[in-house]
Amino acid sequence: MATAKTRSRKSRLWLWLILVVAALLAAAWLAWGDGLRKTGGVGSAYAARVACSCRFVAGRSMDDCAKDKLEGMELISLSEDAASKSVTASIPFIASDTASYREGYGCVLQEWKG
Repeated sequence: MATAKTRSRKSRLWLWLILVVAALLAAAWLAWGDGLRKTGGVGSAYAARVACSCRFVAGRSMDDCAKDKLEGMELISLSEDAASKSVTASIPFIASDTASYREGYGCVLQEWKG
């Protein structure tokens, strides 16, 4: 049977382990986060524009349009707003872009706010 002292030591060890993992994740985000946001921004913008054209110019379903994503774009999710004829592509915590259909212009990206 574990004593209170042993349980206390184990809980401190777990606390330190969690703190070390959190510090490593924070350091990795600081080192590579900007590159991830830039690369993710390009990928989400591309996916939004292609999916919008697929959906509102070609008239295909969103399920069918999702098949057009390139290899490596598995993390990008697509959602459509039928009322505004727009598609949003997003990568959780990294990037999100929306393309809207405009008569005579096709699908255009919404202005970036950076």
